[in-house]
Amino acid sequence: MSTSSHNLAAPGTPARVCGTTGLGVCLDAQRFIKLNAVCGIVFLLLGGVAALLLALTRWQTVHLLPVDWFYRILTFHGINMLILWILFFEVAILCFACTTPLNARLFSRKVAWASFLLMLAGAVMVDYIILAGQADVMMTSYLPLLAHPAFYLGIILVAVGTLTGVFNFFATLYVAKRDGAYTGSMPIVTFGALAAAIIAVVTLLHGAVVMIPTFTYSMGWTPQPDPQWYRLIWWGLGHQSQQVNVCAMVAVWYLLSHITVGARPINEAVCRTAFVLYILFINLASAHHLLVDPGVGATWKIWNTSYAMYLAVLASMVHGFTVPAGIEVAMREKGYTGGIFGWVAALPWKNPAFSGTALSVVIFGFLGGITGVTLGTQQINIIAHNTLRIPGHFHVTVVGGTTLAFMALAYYVVPLIFQRDFIWRGAARVQPWIFGLGITMLAFGMSFAGSMGVPRRSWDIDAQGVYGPAAHLWLGVLGLGGVLAFTGLLIFALLCVGTLFFGKKIEGRAMADWGTPPALAGSQPGSLAHDHYATKGTIVLTLVFLACFAVYYFANWKALADVWPVR
Repeated sequence: MSTSSHNLAAPGTPARVCGTTGLGVCLDAQRFIKLNAVCGIVFLLLGGVAALLLALTRWQTVHLLPVDWFYRILTFHGINMLILWILFFEVAILCFACTTPLNARLFSRKVAWASFLLMLAGAVMVDYIILAGQADVMMTSYLPLLAHPAFYLGIILVAVGTLTGVFNFFATLYVAKRDGAYTGSMPIVTFGALAAAIIAVVTLLHGAVVMIPTFTYSMGWTPQPDPQWYRLIWWGLGHQSQQVNVCAMVAVWYLLSHITVGARPINEAVCRTAFVLYILFINLASAHHLLVDPGVGATWKIWNTSYAMYLAVLASMVHGFTVPAGIEVAMREKGYTGGIFGWVAALPWKNPAFSGTALSVVIFGFLGGITGVTLGTQQINIIAHNTLRIPGHFHVTVVGGTTLAFMALAYYVVPLIFQRDFIWRGAARVQPWIFGLGITMLAFGMSFAGSMGVPRRSWDIDAQGVYGPAAHLWLGVLGLGGVLAFTGLLIFALLCVGTLFFGKKIEGRAMADWGTPPALAGSQPGSLAHDHYATKGTIVLTLVFLACFAVYYFANWKALADVWPVR
């Protein structure tokens, strides 16, 4: 990667040219990508340590933490993994998506500094208060449980800082279009980031509505907010924030499938429409957290779970088809045309960016998607809501899906931004597999233990004396999966930190290639753009997915019938 001057849309903007992609890298954006990404990885590691402690506590044979520290670390884990790691890395993605793909400059350094410092101050404040034992309220912090005022103030600062970063993103898009940094439609990765940013605004406004009055109550300035109102508005923050992740994750899928194998969306209009469906309907998916709430009417529950939610599910299914379909078309155009799945064997499985992306798609789609839609059904949710099945679901979506995708992105963004080649490339090649296998084991352990009635957020189930050996077996799988997933996370953190200090500098050259499938002799790029049979492998995989979904869905109804037999 060359560090020579490169003019972006605004004359005089400091920039350099990437020797691998030929794209201009805004040096202002580069600085804040570095800062936010590094902080995100630090919070990921902190949350990962907490996850290991929790897994070894839920594994009843080990039962590591005492009861007070279990709930303290549970709160710490949720805040660091579901809020801090994700938000810091997403702000880094926004800085990247609005500059490098558009060959544009960042709107404002001052705004970017304000965003970063607000987020960092709030994050440090929240973590300190939790570890000091003054906020053992878990991530949901449901009233009338009350934490120290600094807990709520810290979350407010993180939210305001994130909104400030989102404003910088929107302003950068405006300036890029005004100054002619690009022509035509914005790239799909930037469009996906735009959808994520729009959802983030709505999400963080929910957070302001719920957290500001809770903060003033904790200070003794205002009466206690109604707990039922709190739950309703909080889930507009808590669940919808994970849909920001989904948009960012899908944008990463499109970006990395193009970088690693040259894939392009087979129909960009359909892909963009799917992102719009997320914006319009994804908030309705938060309803499944309120299906056991007696304060919400049955009509609202039925509308959200039986109809509206599926419009958001449709968007995920579109992306779940178009990403592998684009990969299949790209591979067949390169000459890998043997049979239905001949192209699969030729994929760059040793490239950690590709394997991380592929595992993210499979784990999010097959495990997260199937379990999520099933748990969003009112009758099934009423039985499963407070069991380990729920965290089993969101660990394969947020962790198996989003976190794996973000890890995969780092294998290209770290060399691009920090201008150093990755160290320990052999360890990097196996890291996504270790982490993905660990998360899958962890989620399976949670889901099957939850199906046997094991409650979530419970420190000790032995005292209840109602769970047999099978439940303890699955809790052991949960514990082993947690250890394996933490191992993969630790390898990733060491790789990133080690690369920053010891990676070989990239000066005036392309980064070391992770491995991309070469085009075979006689291949014709672009020749299958309108060939409906070019995606036959993906169509078969889609039918397998639908079959798995049907079997799992009706198996849940069979279990439901056993609990509530029809008379």
